[in-house]
Amino acid sequence: MHQIVIIGAGPAGLTAAIYAARANLAPIVITGTLFGGQLALTTEVENFPGFPDGILGPELMELMKRQAERFGAEVRLGEVTDVTLTRYPFRLSLDGELLEAKSLIVATGASPRLLGVPGEHEFFGKGVSTCATCDGFFYRGKTVVVVGGGDSAVEEGTFLTRYASKVYIVHRRDRLRASQILQARAMKNEKISFIWDTVVDHIIGEEDKGVSAVHLRNVKTGAEEDLAVDGVFIAIGHVPNTKLFEGQLKLDEQGYIVTDTRMHTNIKGVFACGDCQDYIFRQAVTAAGTGCMAAIEAEKFLAEVEERAYPA
Repeated sequence: MHQIVIIGAGPAGLTAAIYAARANLAPIVITGTLFGGQLALTTEVENFPGFPDGILGPELMELMKRQAERFGAEVRLGEVTDVTLTRYPFRLSLDGELLEAKSLIVATGASPRLLGVPGEHEFFGKGVSTCATCDGFFYRGKTVVVVGGGDSAVEEGTFLTRYASKVYIVHRRDRLRASQILQARAMKNEKISFIWDTVVDHIIGEEDKGVSAVHLRNVKTGAEEDLAVDGVFIAIGHVPNTKLFEGQLKLDEQGYIVTDTRMHTNIKGVFACGDCQDYIFRQAVTAAGTGCMAAIEAEKFLAEVEERAYPA
């Protein structure tokens, strides 16, 4: 029996662990398949407060882990394969081992949709990115391509013009799906050019130098060409890692966990934080903030449980 179990070890889960541990609640943090979440795949993080010279994503996550462990959190490698939230205490299966928890914080994050083309994995963090806000600064005066045609792609493309000298937006259709106001803003931007009816077939580069070009294919004519670029930003959406909770926690149409402003889910004693419930900001610092909120609310919930039976 555990006071708090936290599923996920990105900035949201580890911040929740720091707060819960300092409250003497001995939280158990279950890492999932990727310790550190999306920051584990990020090279340089320059927008997290307190690191004026920047910090590597994996290093930042390791520091958070050590901070949580210092106060008594236990970080366990493994993946939760089943949860039962319809009874109390809650039950979780961790690689076949049964755990019981008086409160649960879900911080399972979200995964960016990827193209699935050659070179994408090899150059991730070396010219391939899924976050312009995180990595745009590194492309000052350079040429980049954004793949996608929705709001995210157009917003990222427009944002990148603050740094890049040229931004290509590549879309597989002949018109954007983005809102009209975003489209109009992008169309007026002299730094942005659109490449219609086209997909990226593979990403070209060298291991030590990173991305140098993308191989494009027109889906209507079949014409192919290499476009020289310094960076590739993939903006075709995210998938929240919430399948485990389908049928138990309330999810929105995209699969994000629905919470109130205090990180409460529809089940008392279960809280959610970070990118599994935040589809708007998706930043390390906002994830950390919601992790703090979830832990504080979980502490209050546990105080109620101590005073009386599980609240109805």
